This record gives sequence, structure tokens and C-alpha cells, in this order.
Amino acid sequence: MSNQIEIKGSTIRLFTGDLKDYISITDIVKYKKSNRSDDLIRNWIRNRNTIEFIGVWEQS
Repeated sequence: MSNQIEIKGSTIRLFTGDLKDYISITDIVKYKKSNRSDDLIRNWIRNRNTIEFIGVWEQS
């Protein structure tokens, strides 16, 4: 199942599967209008705060 929300003029897709909700980070980085969205995602995923957040999230 796929839904979407509009945030500051950008459409962000939301997905539900296996009783879990997902949000498209690719759609979020498109807001930056970057032609290198892959670099933005790569840098975000390496960020210390992101790693700590994912660690806490996986424990819950």
C-alpha cells in the first residue's frame, strides 16, 4: 500500500508493508533539488547521530 504526503511543495511517498510503515528518504532528498541525492543519503547514513538513532530504534 502506498500513500503520499505533501511537505513544503514536495510529495513524499509513504509505504506500508508487513505491518510496518516506511517513508521514502529518496523523495526527501529530492527536496534539496540535488543532482547528487545519492551522496546526500550516503552522508546522512554515515552521520553519527543517524547511526545512534538507528541503534536505539532497533532495540525498541
